[in-house]
Amino acid sequence: MTRATGGSATDEAESSPPGTTAPGSQTLARGLSALQLVASSPTGLTVTQVADDIGVHRTIAYRLLSTLAQFRFIAKGEDGRYRSAAALALLGASFDNNVRQLCVPTLRGLADELGATVSLLVAEGDQQVAIAVMVPTNVYYQLSFHEGSRYPLERGAAGIALLASMPPRPGERELVDQTRQQGWVITHGEIEPNTYGLAVPVRRRPPSPPTCINLISHREDVVESGREAVMQAARELSTVLS
Repeated sequence: MTRATGGSATDEAESSPPGTTAPGSQTLARGLSALQLVASSPTGLTVTQVADDIGVHRTIAYRLLSTLAQFRFIAKGEDGRYRSAAALALLGASFDNNVRQLCVPTLRGLADELGATVSLLVAEGDQQVAIAVMVPTNVYYQLSFHEGSRYPLERGAAGIALLASMPPRPGERELVDQTRQQGWVITHGEIEPNTYGLAVPVRRRPPSPPTCINLISHREDVVESGREAVMQAARELSTVLS
């Protein structure tokens, strides 16, 4: 995604711990780190802020950001701050055949119907990754977390639902097989203290990654009463994504 646009391998190696990756790999890793930082900042970042965050000299940060801007992943504003640009949106839309945008209408309706935060997560390696998070628009207080958040698969309702979409593993929790049988799972306090999670697998054909809808709330009654609605939404998404 990025390439060095000037300077030598010595420049790159001088600001990295010895014995890590080769200079070319360091440049790519730094470029991706810079891209992630800019993409996650709602107000944009300056060259100095990026340099400080990824631990490189300002001139190296400038070269990385200039290359990302050249490929239209980020853009420099009149205030000197770098922000996400159009190519990044196109890149994100390409993930899993634009699965996020296809699911947003169903997730938005579900969040407003139940007055609770709902999300879509996929399995990636040994982690669960949130690719869409919808908070309700009709309540004054709600739980939320960032899109792109990662947690171990073995924790929380979403992780269990994703594992239930996979073939059985040696030593897996009994709750995983129970979720395979009943099609839903509720946990309490496994990701955040005093928080209930309800997750329902979204049935998809391989090679699509295991996918689930997750609802979170401090209130057990909201989770319990929302189970049928979440299961219905999961069935709808199974059709949409088939």
